Amino acid sequence: MTSSNFEYAVNHTRVLYAPYRRIESFGETRFHFLMVSESMDAVGECRVRSGYVEAGRPCILKPTHLRGIETEGFSAEAAKLFEWMHEQGMPLRALVRYGFQFSRSEVHEEYLHEDVRDVAERLVREAESSGDMLRAVIEGVDDAWEVSLLCFMLEMIQQSHEINLFDFKRRGLL
Repeated sequence: MTSSNFEYAVNHTRVLYAPYRRIESFGETRFHFLMVSESMDAVGECRVRSGYVEAGRPCILKPTHLRGIETEGFSAEAAKLFEWMHEQGMPLRALVRYGFQFSRSEVHEEYLHEDVRDVAERLVREAESSGDMLRAVIEGVDDAWEVSLLCFMLEMIQQSHEINLFDFKRRGLL
């Protein structure tokens, strides 16, 4: 993947429906994702991927112990997103480590001969009525869908970070 591939995926990934819940401070969190992406090969066709992303319990790390970010289950190409972010001068939070696990065996793909916007709207309506507080609907880039999923995960970290810090401080851990 080139720098422009990462840039395109980062700029064209949108969380259409965010989970109501955030990453738990003292336990594991399992997000159910639905990712819709427009087919690069056919007009009026899209793909919906569904699966789960598990966030392990956040760990407090001291800056001297940081060794890098693990991306278990993702391709080596997708994992280079963090290297690309570093090259672009995008900061990553170093105080709390969030561990995500991703299992390809739990990802299901469905091809639909419908407009991606119509499918996305339907998925959002279904998510709203589902009552699932850990469901996310993401619009991603088809050939870089793993990068799009990592972008969602980073967004969840950013949204959860202040809450997690508050919880850690309240318990005297920071």
